[in-house]
Amino acid sequence: MSKKILVVNYKTGNVDSVIKAIKVAGYEVIFSSEKKDFDNVSKIVLPGQGAYDYAMDQLNKLDLKQKIIECAQKGMPILGICLGMQILSDNGSENCNSKGLGLIEGNVEILKDKPNKLPHLGWNSVKFVDKKNKLFSNIADEKDFYFIHGYYFNCKNKSDILATSDFNIEFPSIINSGLIYGIQFHPEKSHKNGLKLIENFLKIDE
Repeated sequence: MSKKILVVNYKTGNVDSVIKAIKVAGYEVIFSSEKKDFDNVSKIVLPGQGAYDYAMDQLNKLDLKQKIIECAQKGMPILGICLGMQILSDNGSENCNSKGLGLIEGNVEILKDKPNKLPHLGWNSVKFVDKKNKLFSNIADEKDFYFIHGYYFNCKNKSDILATSDFNIEFPSIINSGLIYGIQFHPEKSHKNGLKLIENFLKIDE
């Protein structure tokens, strides 16, 4: 099994800490927007901060949307972080209605802004729904992780929710369908537990 991990470069920022976390876990990183590089790796990571529509516009301009979908269909594990998690959905409502990758059923919607004002920023507890999932190996339940977002992934299928958090509403903070995972918070900025989550994902299907 290849130890090379593709971090997709689709110009959404927030990549340095992700790349460092993967290297610390003992894997080689390819940071690229070239389709040919998708064929030489074992897993894909979609990082990112910012707007849903911008992210999808970038993937379309780079002609990467279909390539990512094809990799998922072939069984390649994919991890979406923050914005990268949100674009795994069918649609996003930020700025305008945008089509996502459609890898996990659901839509991305704005969080309620009361009683706490948006965005959801800072440390918050993550409650595991499926504690036996390999992603949670050697991580205690209800630990704090670092969030920054104003939208959430409204899953069509509750069985795709691995963990939840609370900010005005209870929302999915980790989702999963098959070998596709999405994490709403930033594990790469969440100290040892976050780094362990990334390591656990990288070991999936090895």
